[in-house]
Amino acid sequence: MNLTTQNTTEWPSSLDDGELAELDQYLRGHAREGDLQLDGVHGLLSAFNIGPMQILPDEWLPEILHAPFSDEDEGNRILALLAKLNDSIIAELEVDAYEPILGEIESEEGELYLSAAGWCEGFSRGIDLRAGLWEQRLAGDPQLMQLLGPVMALAVDEGILTAEADFEKLSEEEYDQCLGQIPGVLQQVGQYWQDHPASEQELEASLQRADAEAEAANAPPRHRSGQSVH
Repeated sequence: MNLTTQNTTEWPSSLDDGELAELDQYLRGHAREGDLQLDGVHGLLSAFNIGPMQILPDEWLPEILHAPFSDEDEGNRILALLAKLNDSIIAELEVDAYEPILGEIESEEGELYLSAAGWCEGFSRGIDLRAGLWEQRLAGDPQLMQLLGPVMALAVDEGILTAEADFEKLSEEEYDQCLGQIPGVLQQVGQYWQDHPASEQELEASLQRADAEAEAANAPPRHRSGQSVH
């Protein structure tokens, strides 16, 4: 899969084509099954930057980097490129010039078409890092779900998310329309969280949930009659 972005505007913090290729090559070279590639990393960072609360690099870097660097120079370089990618997303959102990095897939007939699968996977994982806040608000305010509609449609179409009801696959035209709406979706959702920030009660409930999940993940299995019970 190749990668493409429709953003032709160059900002001081944006990665040039060579830097994007360098970061893409590193991620591919160190990827395990299920790890995010460059399009997924872009989706992940995008979700963080429009979400209900700040997520620091110490929390999101482990979602991207899973292998030790070969040396200090490589580590400094990759961390700098990731920071620059994140800064570019912030800058583009501020001036309404955001464009997602998408996968480019070749069909059996040799035609190239854009795929949002990787970007949607990363975006979904970004929401998952603050699942408590997102899920509470999505359940209580249909406006947020409506704003996310085009991204949700792409994620369901790509099998990233499952829906309670059965939906037909998007047509090529519908798929392209949803792709074109991603920048607007991010602008509107980011503005939504600014206008309707998480309440203290929501934050407290989210922290309690995160603590409970962390405790459950670290708890040793219970034993009964010599068998492990999970």
